[in-house]
Amino acid sequence: MAAPETWLTPPGLLRSWVAERGGEVVGHVGVGRADGGDAVRRGAEALGVSGERIAVLARLFVVPGARRLAVGERLTVVATEFARASGLRLVLDVMAEDRAAIRLYERLGWVRTGQVRHTVEGAEAVPAYCYLAPPQG
Repeated sequence: MAAPETWLTPPGLLRSWVAERGGEVVGHVGVGRADGGDAVRRGAEALGVSGERIAVLARLFVVPGARRLAVGERLTVVATEFARASGLRLVLDVMAEDRAAIRLYERLGWVRTGQVRHTVEGAEAVPAYCYLAPPQG
């Protein structure tokens, strides 16, 4: 990626976090303003609220050497807690082929709100799932 800082700080970013291990960044997640995308529309419909009450969990990644250490889980939880404290409900979309991420979200109580198709960098459209964060418990 030519400019990772641009990918990590998209327009509308509200907050982001990194996970470190031994002084090295091993993960990242961000929360951004609702962008009107499929996940936002489906989340707002499921909740019966406007998109202004929705935020997007974005840019979650964990480097391969730190997987299976609960880094993705901790980043997702802190982002979800931030959104709740801000009066927002998180949504996301994830490529259907990303089974590890889907298992994480579903284990954390996220609810699938639908399936869409995404085109990534001019490639053929691929299936993706939209998710809504669990209600405050």
